[in-house]
Amino acid sequence: MIKYIEKTPSAEEFNYLTNSVGWGVRKIDIVKEALSNTLYCICAYDDDNIVGFGRIIGDKTIFLYIQDLMVIPKYQNQKIGTEIMNKLLSQINVYKNINPNIRTYLGASKNKEHFYEKFGFICRPNEDLGPGMILY
Repeated sequence: MIKYIEKTPSAEEFNYLTNSVGWGVRKIDIVKEALSNTLYCICAYDDDNIVGFGRIIGDKTIFLYIQDLMVIPKYQNQKIGTEIMNKLLSQINVYKNINPNIRTYLGASKNKEHFYEKFGFICRPNEDLGPGMILY
């Protein structure tokens, strides 16, 4: 049975997940710093093993960003990602008490846009918004 726990994962758990989904690993000190600057984390565990994760970053009032939603391949297609998203959106609703017009962004992995559309996210560009961009 999968347990969902509001907590920050260890840097090692985070790297395990990112490596499992094909995103590679980062230096432990970099991961620790990134996680320490996170507003909210939700972890999915099967027994004591992390199998999924998602987090929210941002300023809590104008801007939020859903980051690093991931489920290891063996556990995909079991609604774990959906449950993580539901918990992230529930927390976003708490932030909406501060500002009902807060904007929430995310960057979908390639070919995963449909998953996020089920939660009301829209693709860019569209009639009102230009394309999202990134600086490497």
